[in-house]
Amino acid sequence: MANKKRPKKIDIRKKRKKLIKLRQETLDKPIKEKKGKKSTLDIRLERQTKLYWSRAITGALGGLISRLLFGLIGWWLFLWMIVFWFLFPFFASFVIFKFEYDKEEWNWKKIISPGLGIYFFVFMIVTTIIHTLL
Repeated sequence: MANKKRPKKIDIRKKRKKLIKLRQETLDKPIKEKKGKKSTLDIRLERQTKLYWSRAITGALGGLISRLLFGLIGWWLFLWMIVFWFLFPFFASFVIFKFEYDKEEWNWKKIISPGLGIYFFVFMIVTTIIHTLL
């Protein structure tokens, strides 16, 4: 019979310790951030993030105000939601945040679109909970 060679034994503990040590060394290195001017992409993303979260807060506040103060239900509640959906982003971007848009770059879709889903979702959740509690 042929003599079969056994595979070389590998000490898994040593290998694992070595890998863990290597990983710790790479994690401990500080991440350097760029300093200086932000790119136009960073500025645009920062604007969209602010509009997104202001939209989420507006959805919750719009739902609370419509149910608690005015007691709106049905079509009036829907109209209230649509009015807040169209008008508040322009108010927020031009009056509250005072964003400066280039005339060539500016587009109303860039103001309306961020946070559309979260606005609708939060508005519906808040109005449903308030309506159930009342």
